Formats: sequence, C-alpha cells, structure tokens
Amino acid sequence: MSNETSTLEVFILDKSYRINCPESEQDSLRASAAYLDRKMREIRSSGKIIGLERIAVIAALNISHELLTASHQVDAGAVDAADLQRLISKIDLTLDKNTAL
Repeated sequence: MSNETSTLEVFILDKSYRINCPESEQDSLRASAAYLDRKMREIRSSGKIIGLERIAVIAALNISHELLTASHQVDAGAVDAADLQRLISKIDLTLDKNTAL
C-alpha cells in the first residue's frame, strides 16, 4: 500500500470537491463520499430541510448518531463476550472437578 498522497475528486449533491488523500485510503474516501451524498439526498428529498448547509449539518448529526449507536452495540458485544468467557471458565472448572472424582 502506498502512503503517497494525491488529489481525489468526489461529488456530493452534484458539487465537486477535490480532497488530498493517501492513495491507500482513496477507496474508503470514495465510499464515504457516496454514503454522505446518499444521506444528504435523502434529507433533501424529504422536503423538510432547506439549504445545503442545514442538509449537511443534519446529515452529519444522523451519521454521528449511527456511529455512536454502532459503537455502543460493539461495546455491549464485548461485555457479552466477557460474560461468555466467564461461563466457559466456570464450566471448565466444574468439569475438572467432576473428572477428578
């Protein structure tokens, strides 16, 4: 993977943005721009929010909410994994005791 930086052009709501980005991250940036474009189009098409700046802010809030929700779900999954590991340890200990009998 290359660490060289180059300029990448992305389009969000039909507006061009030129962004410097490491070549190794260009696919991720394209995907991020496409996701943002889709979210902003959804907001604009609802007709409830007017103005590019407001659409961008609402999209940013929605995406931030998605990120935080996903992060909390991952954290909850980590707790579940820890609980599962404790149960496995208890089972192993019980099996070891029963095998010794």
